[in-house]
Amino acid sequence: MPWLITKYVITAAIVVAVSEVAKRSDRLGALLASLPLVTLLALTWLYIEKQPAEKIANHAWYTFWYVVPTLPMFLAFPRLFARFGFWPAIGLSAIITIVCFALFAWAVRPWGIRLL
Repeated sequence: MPWLITKYVITAAIVVAVSEVAKRSDRLGALLASLPLVTLLALTWLYIEKQPAEKIANHAWYTFWYVVPTLPMFLAFPRLFARFGFWPAIGLSAIITIVCFALFAWAVRPWGIRLL
């Protein structure tokens, strides 16, 4: 249980730190948020918890493929936010991401990449 609490505290501290930096600097906050910190932490936790190398490698592999269809949301959100406000923009961004993900999963399937 102490290990689980340690993981939560470290992971939460990074998310809070990114949001605090973003309050002071848009660019630096975005840079930190764009770093794959959550993935690096997940890979670290998997390694420390002695998960098989294949599981760790698969996590990195699938993370790459899951990130790609989320990118259009980052382009759409600023425009949606300016036009509709925060909550509608978040909702519409989620819908855009789901649609992009479904289309992307369908598009990469012929190459043997199974995302769904």
